[in-house]
Amino acid sequence: MNVVLEAEAIADPIGLVVRLVTGIKPTLTAEAVRQEVAKVAGGRAKSRRLAQNLLTDPTLLTGGGPPVPWSVGQLLLGLRAAGATAVAAPCCGECGRTVSYLISRKGCVICSPCRDKPETCAKCGEERRVCTRDRHGRPRCEHCPDLDGDPVRLLTLLVAELESALNDRIVLDALERATVRPAGQRRLAWAVLDNPELLTGAGSLAPAPAVLRFIDELIKAGATKVLPPSCPRCQRVVALSKQLDGQRICRNCFAKTRAVPCSRCGGVREPAARDADGGPLCPNCLVNDPINLEDCSGCGQRRRVAARTVAGPFCQNCRPRPIMTCGICGREAHCEISRATGQPWCENCQHRWMRCSGCDTTAQLRGGTLDQPLCARCVNPDPDFWDRCPICETTWVLSVRPCQRCLLGQDIRTLLADEGGRIADDLVSLERALTKVERPDVAMAWLRRPQVRELLTGIGRDSRKISHDTLDELPSSKTLDHLRSVLVASGSLPERDERLVGLERWTATTLAARTDPNERKILHAYAVWHHLRRLRRRLNGARATHLQCLNVRSHVTAAANLLDWLSGTGLTLATCTQADLDRWATDDVSYRHETGHFVRWALGHRHAHHLTFPAVRWQGPTGLLDSEKRWDDARRLLQDTNLKTSDRVVGLLLLLYAQNLSAISRLTTEHVNAHGNHVELLLGTSPVVLPEPLADLVLELVETRRGNTILNKTADTPWLFPGRRHGHPLSPDYLGQRLKKIGIHAGRDRSTALFGLATEIPAAILARMLGIHIKVAVAWQQASAGDWMTYAADLSRRTTPS
Repeated sequence: MNVVLEAEAIADPIGLVVRLVTGIKPTLTAEAVRQEVAKVAGGRAKSRRLAQNLLTDPTLLTGGGPPVPWSVGQLLLGLRAAGATAVAAPCCGECGRTVSYLISRKGCVICSPCRDKPETCAKCGEERRVCTRDRHGRPRCEHCPDLDGDPVRLLTLLVAELESALNDRIVLDALERATVRPAGQRRLAWAVLDNPELLTGAGSLAPAPAVLRFIDELIKAGATKVLPPSCPRCQRVVALSKQLDGQRICRNCFAKTRAVPCSRCGGVREPAARDADGGPLCPNCLVNDPINLEDCSGCGQRRRVAARTVAGPFCQNCRPRPIMTCGICGREAHCEISRATGQPWCENCQHRWMRCSGCDTTAQLRGGTLDQPLCARCVNPDPDFWDRCPICETTWVLSVRPCQRCLLGQDIRTLLADEGGRIADDLVSLERALTKVERPDVAMAWLRRPQVRELLTGIGRDSRKISHDTLDELPSSKTLDHLRSVLVASGSLPERDERLVGLERWTATTLAARTDPNERKILHAYAVWHHLRRLRRRLNGARATHLQCLNVRSHVTAAANLLDWLSGTGLTLATCTQADLDRWATDDVSYRHETGHFVRWALGHRHAHHLTFPAVRWQGPTGLLDSEKRWDDARRLLQDTNLKTSDRVVGLLLLLYAQNLSAISRLTTEHVNAHGNHVELLLGTSPVVLPEPLADLVLELVETRRGNTILNKTADTPWLFPGRRHGHPLSPDYLGQRLKKIGIHAGRDRSTALFGLATEIPAAILARMLGIHIKVAVAWQQASAGDWMTYAADLSRRTTPS
């Protein structure tokens, strides 16, 4: 057989059948032939069998057999009815005569006389056509009917004795709905009469499925003593659609008895088909086999078929889904019916991971609501209801595919393994940490990024032990910084101050860019021996903040800019005069204040002479201060429950306590202390007692804060506002962006808050409570024209509440 035609029989079976039929000139158009073939072809498996049969024996179209497969017989009769005169009628597989209607025996077409062959009558012993069979299944001819009572009448009496509320008409109607043919009704009645316990719970011993349908119809009619049968293996009351060892069992238990390892994925499942070598294929591998992929009618790409409609096959993304109200989130969206709850659920809810309200574990959302989410075990605690992951065999899932945690583990081991397939000892802790994350979907999304995969593969293939120095050799990027934080959080790398290291690296690069040795020497002394040394002494082992590093960069950049201007005009610090400095100051220069600091440092260290650059004192806020807006925003944050708790807390700390975003971002859970009925927040050296409802919001934030990192270790981070990088809080810039979205401008509104507080509270108390420098507090007190010299006298005149 032609290999190309065999491939076409799999890829486009209907097209191949149409070509074979039109090749015999059936006096029908190709479109008419395609319509008739589509009527008969049915699903993918049947259409492939039809194409394979005609490809194996093309003479079936003109000769009619015999033997004729059932699908080919349907096609022949359909083409002849449409007017295809060149198509032969199907022939009986036993006697060879043509047939005008189809009767099947073991998949082949036979005629009526061959089906109704005579048998020996159980009463008269003559070879005659079988008319009926007695209760023991023995044949009876038309002259010897079975007169051993009326089993249907006896059945109605038996049911009436068991269920007095059901009359004969109700029982007969239930019997007719269970099986239509009189012979089938007699067999059902004999089976129940022989074993009446079938109606009271022993239905798993039913000799025919019609008995189970009869039980269901009686229960629907109102029977209370007729009991639905349970599966003898799992004891669940479900449909018993399979028979094994003389018992009716459920589909799930029957599948378990036939489960074997799949020849491709290794998962132990009931085989859905066999491969070319006879090996078993699980349903997942069967539908994902390249030969079973089809062109999607929606996107046109060749993908796995998720749904078939009159418009054609559709992939998972394009499958038509009705718009319904999601039973979990309550919004109108494209939904499917959940097998777990029987309620609609949208695609967003199908991919949600949440903390279960029943068992407090982080798992995929399978039921409940967004306020009361439920995992698989809490939705249905019956373990036999769910499928199991074929790899770990512990995760309760709704499909036969491996669970996300097992897929994540496979991907991580592939990325971190060396050429021999082994993971280095110093990377084992990283592999263990990533495979045990609370949210494997987040980790999988991170690992799908090309930059992350390239970095992890390079680290796994590197024979050197992982260290900060080896990572420093790689090109700097945000992805590398994030990966470094993951390695530190997993224990693969020791902790270090990345901001300070980055500042030192930037300083070294800036100094190396100076071509003049004298300028490099001056800038080195200013940057390293003045700023960096003073910063390290101030930190005293603590981590540098963003503003501290930014301050050093600004001063060094200002010094470098002034040296560049002097070099461009043929001057140096030693030859620069006051007139030259004034000429520089007339230009539109940046970092003017920082440049003045460098000039004063140069004078003190005798790098410059006879220059003056006075410091400019702060004279108060220059922008518009709107105290009414401040209080309106504060009331909105206290009352608007639609806003995020974290945004409300950040905004209130800024508006009520004039905290800058840098200080807010560095708050930890240790700064919050609950004592009895009041909550204290340590902003400076003295704690502040928070009023209600701000106190409740802060306590809620402590309990509900969630780390947005890959490892999702919220309990391991002390930050009140955990960031996306391990060991780091949210940056002040990001907090400012979030406040701006809700109408709060951090700089202007903080100035308004400080101005208002400085008029009401003495500078010393303000400094202790808010954590600002005493000089800053005094400056704001003077700018607001506040006078706290009479504070003690005012306090003594206040009445003490009883």
